[in-house]
Amino acid sequence: MQRFIPVVLASIASFTLTDSQAISQNKPTCQRTTQNFLVFGGGGAPSYNEIALEKNMLYFQRSLKELGYSTSDAPIYFANGNTGEKTVRYLDEKGDQQFKAHTVPNVQGASSIANLQTWMAQAAKEKTATPLFFYFSGHGGHNRVNEDNSSLLMWRDRELSVQNFTAMLDRLPQNKPFVTMMSQCYSGSFANLIYNGGDPNKGIALQTRCGFFATIKSRPSVGCTPEVNEADYRDYSSSFFAGLTGRDRIGRKVASADYNKDGRISYSEAHAYAKIDKFTTDLPVSTSEAWLQRQVNNPTMREQILGQTIAPLAKIARPEQRFVIESLSRQFKFDLNRSLNGNLRSLNPELVKTAEDEAYLVRLSMELTNVAMERRVRTSKNARSIQTLDRLIRCEAGSWGKS
Repeated sequence: MQRFIPVVLASIASFTLTDSQAISQNKPTCQRTTQNFLVFGGGGAPSYNEIALEKNMLYFQRSLKELGYSTSDAPIYFANGNTGEKTVRYLDEKGDQQFKAHTVPNVQGASSIANLQTWMAQAAKEKTATPLFFYFSGHGGHNRVNEDNSSLLMWRDRELSVQNFTAMLDRLPQNKPFVTMMSQCYSGSFANLIYNGGDPNKGIALQTRCGFFATIKSRPSVGCTPEVNEADYRDYSSSFFAGLTGRDRIGRKVASADYNKDGRISYSEAHAYAKIDKFTTDLPVSTSEAWLQRQVNNPTMREQILGQTIAPLAKIARPEQRFVIESLSRQFKFDLNRSLNGNLRSLNPELVKTAEDEAYLVRLSMELTNVAMERRVRTSKNARSIQTLDRLIRCEAGSWGKS
């Protein structure tokens, strides 16, 4: 089973560079009495504007209703907008490719860069502190030269990079919290929106920002399918919103993600739910997790983390982290009184037969790394790093709650 250890380490190694830049002394929270929403989705052209992306828009709207909002509360910009063209690709009962017009209510226009710029510019003028939740469900472009600056694929095959997207956020009021959930390939690159201009070398932005992403910056994600049956969908959007609302995309109740028993589901709890809900190759990551794993900057540190006994890490973890660690450990019949590396050496090969199985091992390694690195930051007495981490975690602990 030694062959799985390099898989685990390679994933952790995808986060490099350290950060200790100063941030604002303010301590804003993502909780307010009102909430703004903005949704962009769809492919960049009909050839990759799969019906699953349309259905994600509809599931998002059902999720809004489940938590007491109206669909009119969330402007949606989808694919070609309201032109009536048949741009949604799907497979009919015979398995043949077909195209149809979308049926998403409340679509304001196309998912174009121009429309996003216009909306953000108007939000910047309003100078309100109302939190903004931004959902993107589409495709992502991979910047192989600089994986910290990959892109969203917008309508008409236009690319919007991390840095150009973050430049729009930089113009928003500093007291307006921003939270995003993105499900596209290489979406983890957008964890860099916490930095000025989306550049890790330019310091943490004054505005409170955080996000949740289907997978790390170096990996494609799953879910963009032309298949019609939603019961078969397995992807980050499906799991995240099921965790957040308590209902899956076909209306069934799911196990509660209220891991800290405070009566509400936070974004971070929905994110934790997504890590164990669906059997996929995705490696979900949040802004705080990407920031923590960026601190793992040498092989020795990685070995030390994976060599630590699991049980003490689970004990100091936050409830949602403990849920992930214990759930994934049970899946592989791991002994919590041993380290991850120790468990891997004696792992039953029958438990790891697929790429999805290997991805779940990597998810566990990432979760253990998150907990170990948070402890390292908190015991470092580095006030700037502790403040950065606290603000990210506070933001990620927000929710769609109206109070």
